Amino acid sequence: MTDASTAKDRVVESEWGGGRSPLNVSWNKLMMWLFLISDALTFGGLLGGYAMLRMASPPGSWPNQSEVFTISLVAVMTFILICSSVSMVKALSAIRHGNRSGLRNFLALTILGGLAFLGMQAYEWTKLITEGMSLRGNPWGAAAFGPTFFTTTGFHGLHVTGGVILLSIVLIKGLRGRYSVERNEGVELVGLYWHFVDLVWILIFTFLYLL
Repeated sequence: MTDASTAKDRVVESEWGGGRSPLNVSWNKLMMWLFLISDALTFGGLLGGYAMLRMASPPGSWPNQSEVFTISLVAVMTFILICSSVSMVKALSAIRHGNRSGLRNFLALTILGGLAFLGMQAYEWTKLITEGMSLRGNPWGAAAFGPTFFTTTGFHGLHVTGGVILLSIVLIKGLRGRYSVERNEGVELVGLYWHFVDLVWILIFTFLYLL
């Protein structure tokens, strides 16, 4: 083997991290990114299906969102979720600077934001179900509106619930002193997930509630 090929192999091995850390990214982070990409495709399919059903509905049959939803309530839900994303950023920044109490406080705020969002979504669902919306239809027009709304927002709600559980686990570990300046990947991973959940909700809010 020539010196040139040996040097090239060393460069590749350095970039790949010996197979343990592809392209200097840990396996945990790589798997999280792959999961988020696949999940983004799933949400894209749901929103694409919503758009197709809406376009295929007879003119004027699709409900007017302002008559169905309390937009001010959903706007508050969106604001709370965005604020929780900010507190998640603060939590990661805190532990990267060795501030464990800041980590715990900002994680707790993020969890509270997630719980508040879920509580308000439960209230919205209860109101809509009481008014006659279901997976089979709705009293405001096209029958496809009900199932697409509940499926899309429900799937997102499951993600928020999972995020709150993950955040709670990270908080418990933080209370036990698990994380530090050098060891904070768990916080970073749950942060990636939570930011993704927030971004998806902004798209749902735009497509299902506003357009």
